[in-house]
Amino acid sequence: MSGIYIHIPFCKQACHYCDFHFSTSLKKKNELVNALCKELVLRKNELIGKVETIYFGGGTPSLLSSEELKQIFEAIYANYKISEAPEITLEANPDDLSKNLIIQLSKSPINRLSIGIQSFFEEDLKLMNRAHNASEAVECIKEAKNYFKNISIDLIYGVPGMTNERWKENLEIALNLEIPHLSCYALTVEPKTALKKFIEKGIVPPVNEEVAKQHYEILLSETEKTGMENYEFSNFGKPGFHSRNNTAYWEGKPYLGIGPSAHSYDGNSRSWNVANNTKYIKSIEAGMLPSEMEILSVEDKYNEYIMTGLRTKKGVSLEKVKDEFGNFFSEYLLKQAKIHLQNNLLILENQTLKISKKGKFLSDGIAADLFLVNLD
Repeated sequence: MSGIYIHIPFCKQACHYCDFHFSTSLKKKNELVNALCKELVLRKNELIGKVETIYFGGGTPSLLSSEELKQIFEAIYANYKISEAPEITLEANPDDLSKNLIIQLSKSPINRLSIGIQSFFEEDLKLMNRAHNASEAVECIKEAKNYFKNISIDLIYGVPGMTNERWKENLEIALNLEIPHLSCYALTVEPKTALKKFIEKGIVPPVNEEVAKQHYEILLSETEKTGMENYEFSNFGKPGFHSRNNTAYWEGKPYLGIGPSAHSYDGNSRSWNVANNTKYIKSIEAGMLPSEMEILSVEDKYNEYIMTGLRTKKGVSLEKVKDEFGNFFSEYLLKQAKIHLQNNLLILENQTLKISKKGKFLSDGIAADLFLVNLD
């Protein structure tokens, strides 16, 4: 199994918290789409076996026209072996999802929408500088449900000024709309973002980690009531609606990243394209891949398995660590895990380490304690 990720680096406007690669100018959109298709041809021999997932991320992929999407799909299907029932996801913003666009998308190979709602409240949307409003957030979901069964929405918690009550209301709105999948992320302050500058100038209050922790606990409680499974730290899905794309990433399956700033992984190495639209287009037009690569060491692979495994419901298998990395790694892992087991932040069952409910919000920090560094 393998996947294809396609990065669409265009947005109508810049969200204050975002540090992904994108441009608010659409002047090079046609050239960029042509380059994406050419990169797909240039790299057609990199994936072995059938492609099970295709994911359009960004940026804002819902800015693509039907003709541009058709062009990209033709390049994919002409050069790759696609499974009989692939999961094909398009990220979309509510302000783009008119009834007409939703109908057009439903007639394409796309069978899953990931909608960037972020909040159902105007004050949060204005703080984040989102292009849509609260009513558009609700209406686009209702309309999309008429044409798509597999829908995911994104919400952000820990937003300055967001009370526990408002966060709970956000969740109630989402869950009452009977969305089968929910991705929820704590607001983080990234360098070189508008949010970072606003906080430094005192325009926006700083992000409070304790508030984010309370919001996460509310999230776990509310989703559990509906039967949604928290199969990964930030992801919640009803049976049959867990993201196959995300799951493949956490399980270390190979994927091809197409487009500027996109990352690829083949099990032994990781590569990434230049995060510059003009340089990307010129390089691809010249028949050259604008990418850098790193070969992953045994230590890198172990650390990545710990990080992704602990974030998921499956946890980290001691047997897998022993089989793939050796006795030294499995013994080191148990030694490092001891204090967290004693503090009930980790659980060891059936030779598998899992994060306890108490430790969930601390999972990244716990994983870091289990990493192996400076093996040389």
